[in-house]
Amino acid sequence: MMRLHAVYHRTASLLSLSVSALSPPPTTHSILSSLTPPVILRLCPLRRAVRSIKTASAAMTASRLSNLVPVNAVAGEDGGVGSNGAASSSTAASPTENEDDSVLGLGYCLPPPEIRDIVDAPPLPALSFSPHRDKILFLKRRALPPLAELARPEEKLAGIRIDGKCNTRSRMSFYTDIGIHQLMPDGTLGTEKELHGYPDGAKINFVTWSQDGRHLAFSVRVDEEENSSGKLTVWVADVETGKARPLFQSPDIYLNAVFDNYIWVDNSTLLVSTIPLSRGGLPNKPFVPTGPKIQSNEQKNVIQVRTFQDLLKDEYDEDLFDYYATTQLVLASLDGTVKEIGPPAVYTSLDPSPDGKYLMISSIHRPYSFIVPCGRFPKKVDLWTADGKFIRELCDLPLAEDIPIAFNSVRKGMRSINWRADKPSTLYWVETQDGGDAKVEVSPRDIIYTQPAEPLEGEQPAILHQLDLRYGGISWCDESLALVYESWYKTRRTRTWVISPGSKDASPRILFDRSSEDVYSDPGSPMLRRTPAATYVIAKVNKENDENTYVLLNGSGATPEGNIPFLDLFDINTGCKERIWQSDKEKYYETVVALMSDQKEGDLRLDQLKILTSKESKTENTQYHILSWPEKQACQITNFPHPYPQLASLQKEMIRYQRKDGVQLTATLYLPPGYDPSKDGPLPCLVWSYPGEFKSKDAAGQVRGSPNEFAGIGPTSPLLWLARRFTILSGPTIPIIGEGNEEANDSYVEQLVWSAEAAVEEVTRRGVAHPNKIAVGGHSYGAFMTANLLAHAPHLFRCGVARSGAYNRTLTPFGFQNEDRTLWEATNTYVEMSPFMSANKIKKPILLIHGEEDNNPGTLTMQSDRFFNALKGHGALCRLVILPFESHGYASRESIMHVLWETDRWLQKYCVSNTSDVKADIDASKQDVSKEATDSESKAAVASGGGGPEVSDFEHEGFYSMPRLNCLSLATRE
Repeated sequence: MMRLHAVYHRTASLLSLSVSALSPPPTTHSILSSLTPPVILRLCPLRRAVRSIKTASAAMTASRLSNLVPVNAVAGEDGGVGSNGAASSSTAASPTENEDDSVLGLGYCLPPPEIRDIVDAPPLPALSFSPHRDKILFLKRRALPPLAELARPEEKLAGIRIDGKCNTRSRMSFYTDIGIHQLMPDGTLGTEKELHGYPDGAKINFVTWSQDGRHLAFSVRVDEEENSSGKLTVWVADVETGKARPLFQSPDIYLNAVFDNYIWVDNSTLLVSTIPLSRGGLPNKPFVPTGPKIQSNEQKNVIQVRTFQDLLKDEYDEDLFDYYATTQLVLASLDGTVKEIGPPAVYTSLDPSPDGKYLMISSIHRPYSFIVPCGRFPKKVDLWTADGKFIRELCDLPLAEDIPIAFNSVRKGMRSINWRADKPSTLYWVETQDGGDAKVEVSPRDIIYTQPAEPLEGEQPAILHQLDLRYGGISWCDESLALVYESWYKTRRTRTWVISPGSKDASPRILFDRSSEDVYSDPGSPMLRRTPAATYVIAKVNKENDENTYVLLNGSGATPEGNIPFLDLFDINTGCKERIWQSDKEKYYETVVALMSDQKEGDLRLDQLKILTSKESKTENTQYHILSWPEKQACQITNFPHPYPQLASLQKEMIRYQRKDGVQLTATLYLPPGYDPSKDGPLPCLVWSYPGEFKSKDAAGQVRGSPNEFAGIGPTSPLLWLARRFTILSGPTIPIIGEGNEEANDSYVEQLVWSAEAAVEEVTRRGVAHPNKIAVGGHSYGAFMTANLLAHAPHLFRCGVARSGAYNRTLTPFGFQNEDRTLWEATNTYVEMSPFMSANKIKKPILLIHGEEDNNPGTLTMQSDRFFNALKGHGALCRLVILPFESHGYASRESIMHVLWETDRWLQKYCVSNTSDVKADIDASKQDVSKEATDSESKAAVASGGGGPEVSDFEHEGFYSMPRLNCLSLATRE
């Protein structure tokens, strides 16, 4: 299928009417395991006394307490290990006897300055263009949040996490300020105008433009004080003056942002989800339960679900979910008029028709479920007038606990209900013909229907198109043109149909029929233009003295030399195309982001075409440009500073090599600035990857990405170790291939090892990696990969770093990743893929890191805890770090810095193997632990039990016993 959705969402994030809140993904509840009790060392105000009483001997107690981090210190300095950032020792050294490994987990530590400075660099702003493309918002962000923000109480209900104080999703990121720039006719930016009028220290979310671009709407929350609730209020701002004010005159109207928040109905009216004024206090939790918790399947239904987290547990949870999620919809005008519409309900989406006359309102209702998240609860979709009068019910779908686990299985009944983007008020939707079960063979599989908002009496929905694969979306243009997408995961087949919505006589025809894995054949996605109704439709282009129908296809341009993005002028009738723009492949990587010449209604003229592009190189960070036809003159409109100038001259190369079965592999090789292998010799190397499944060897061997892309370095990126003089092999392809009827995972371990062997051979052949100093790491499925490689290819790597992984597939019996067979259907595969089952084979050092509140399906914190116990039970050299209040991805500065410190320590100690330098770093960290000042929020987090990550150590090879420390432990989250 063409990259319609990827392109649409990328465009929407930059140019859309709404800039959504930044929020990290959800994660799973921690359940600690039970093999052998791990040693838990976590700082808490009450724990020192407990520890001194509970420990087995006074000597052991004294040795630990003498090295405890002070309660008000959350960070420790860790010095470098040498002038070149990596210790260079010709002889491997083991840990010194007087190094107390168990103490290393107490308190939060800081990585070396060369890593810390990169992570602490101020983030660049996000951009949002006005509907008329004449103004740009610079949405300013802060650096990493403190742990105290993650430590806020939250409710885990129906698969989501709610901040009860704010009545919104928990852990939302936010903008700190908004700057407005005029985009001048010559493409330059005018002087920045700061939005003003809102409280100091405001946390800003949900920034949206009115359809005419004259106003902004956004939410504001401030840190709670004695007289402040911390809930979100809605504000509006005049774009010309920059003056902001509250939307509601009453201070008692707050935003309910658990689901949808607000939308512009017209240029002066918003439909807002508010907390009902009639809502009372929290429901009371019964002190004594009214009865046992019972689930029953006496009807013998076949219900298979994956390991969803944060589900409702009992009737009290149901009441609590209703309390926070119930919304009163309010129409609010800029002139201060306020009108409640509809009854309070759990409204999940608000969608006005393009002409603004109707509202499509979705809600969920009881009966709820204890085994699936709220997205599968009973769902009702109604049609209202714009002023809130009920017209008709579109559907009321029952609880969907029984959606099969096979890929491409869907919910029964109406789904994907939307407004046609090219019509004033016409609905369309899809209905499955296979009962939602992808294993059922039927033709057609999906039918697309369409119907006016208010059909005539007796008028039935019209069939727009029928599909034999699974529906994937529609790009609308007009009555003569729409593109319909369908795909099928098992075969990777994707098709694009051309239909004429307004002509029953015109037969649908296939425009593209290809494999989604074959990136070389990707023709690109149609570019969309904004309409006056604030919808997006396919942009038609007029070519001078030519009456044919052209569209613009925006493609990534995958080639054996890497991606070379392009823009094609495509004749939709003949299939002929003309490449009107292509990225410079020699030095730069430039991509088309959006159209900038679509302010006027109607077809675009090629000679007046303007597009927004992002341009970067290996060493130059992304800048935005406007490219104007016919001269294709480029004007740079941003000048963002380099985010990490200390690595500006890093070396990057996209390399190709082959594994033993002939499959071509690729990877991106990064070398530190100034490094010369002929003079400096091989370096320690970190290999960081993530396996992928393929149906074809040819597709698996295709090159993805560009050698000219800028090296983006996130807070936990392996590229940070370039600053420590490591060679980094980033993203070496680890294809797990199952051709024809073969299941890829049936040979997972074998193919995994082949790919790793080929990668290691290549970096050592090039002389950039020391063969005895190569480490492997990964996150999530990459952590699963890491553990398997240490178990089955111990000759390749000195040590491993595994973050937030799942290691025992029997704990995910109804499928995982891209495996949709159950444990009982593929028992051998589940067992053989599980590194937990091979814990006795792992002899190389492995560092396990996990968020204590990981709610990602499949990667429960219990996975790392039990895996560590299995490793410890076989005398493996291992370390487990549990991060309080963190989820599947890590968010707080304290946690991220500590993860980097743990990782750097592990790599220096077990990959670089210069223990004396590592010991010096540890001593420095202990001495300087209180050097970095901490703010009051961080201190509060420590005082409430967030004194450091939970660490379990088993770094002495061999068996030993240690008493469990019965610390008072606070629950944490993702």
